[in-house]
Amino acid sequence: MTAPMPEPVRASLAESVNDQPHRAAVPSEFEFQVTHRDAQTKARRGWLQTPHGAVQTPVFMPVGTLGTVKGISQEELEQLGAQIILSNTYHLYLRPGEEVVRGIGGLHRFMAWNRAILTDSGGYQVFSMSALRKLTEQGVEFRSHLDGSLHHLTPERAMEIQAALGADIRMVLDECTEYPAGMVAARNSMERTLRWAGRSLVAWRKISEEGRETGPGLLFGIVQGGTFPELRKQCSEELVAMNFPGYAIGGLSVGEARPLTYELVAAAEQALPAERPRYVMGVGLPEELPHYVALGVDMMDCVLPTRNGRNGCLFTSQGRLHIRQVRFARDARPLDEECACRVCRRYSRAYLRHLFIAQEMLGKTLNSYHNLFFYLDTMRRIRETIAAGDFFRFLSDFPRRVQGEVP
Repeated sequence: MTAPMPEPVRASLAESVNDQPHRAAVPSEFEFQVTHRDAQTKARRGWLQTPHGAVQTPVFMPVGTLGTVKGISQEELEQLGAQIILSNTYHLYLRPGEEVVRGIGGLHRFMAWNRAILTDSGGYQVFSMSALRKLTEQGVEFRSHLDGSLHHLTPERAMEIQAALGADIRMVLDECTEYPAGMVAARNSMERTLRWAGRSLVAWRKISEEGRETGPGLLFGIVQGGTFPELRKQCSEELVAMNFPGYAIGGLSVGEARPLTYELVAAAEQALPAERPRYVMGVGLPEELPHYVALGVDMMDCVLPTRNGRNGCLFTSQGRLHIRQVRFARDARPLDEECACRVCRRYSRAYLRHLFIAQEMLGKTLNSYHNLFFYLDTMRRIRETIAAGDFFRFLSDFPRRVQGEVP
């Protein structure tokens, strides 16, 4: 049975932020609406309108860190039905530099991509280089992994770079809590993230008011709090009090057990407003995607489809297939007989194994294409089952089928 249609929330994204004079106005080009809700879980279907088209949610975002999804052209991304991709502030700041991108007309024009783009703030990349950075209350001092040059990244600077890039969705600079971290360390990290979130919000407003953007963009706050549900809930509550247009949940899938990950997402989600988009950063495996959706998540991203593809791990409807295995050397079947992608319609397992063993570039491209299709098609099916009132069955069946190895 289909869940009842909710009251439209399309106006609330702008109105609830704009009704306070000291808050930044949400550009009129943006609109968020929930159209269907699942009766048995918190799953929901909707859309987020951006200046570069509407994004149907829940959505998976391919990762194009350097302004490119590795091994996949923009034409192929369009064929795959990618609605929005993710790029990284840290990497694009170092090379080619935000002023180069601004001079071309922004990241969309620079990379010839006329659909939506989300940019991470670069915080995760900086904090992952513990030997090359120094953390202060002001921000982060770090040395480039390219040439060792010294740089400073502050909440304000992260906003300036993302404004120059012109991303549709931008992220505050946050402190990524190390794993594992005790309660005191996690709380201190969360509190700094909250202070930086406030500074990011002020900078985003000022840049917008002064017309220093390549194009309009929404700003998302990021929930931190380590592996402590109570901190996750507190961080969400304090970010909501700041009234961001959208919210992300970061610092997950960094080594914790997956049941704990779901518990942390659920704790954060409890305090997040229903009328705003929710984004869980850096997740996940195919069998995990419907679980995040069931928790009320609208957006996800992960490098796994292309990274695993380049390394010969293919996701299929029957589980993972490691194409290097000798048992596929004479196998004339497609990767996945249930898959409608152009790789499965044309190429055999034997040929794809040959390409991988011979280290031919085409093999990495075809593998990545198939994996991206599998992820994006999974999200399409999730959206369809939510609308049809059949999501709970999908949630019960799909993860069991796709985890494990192909027999």
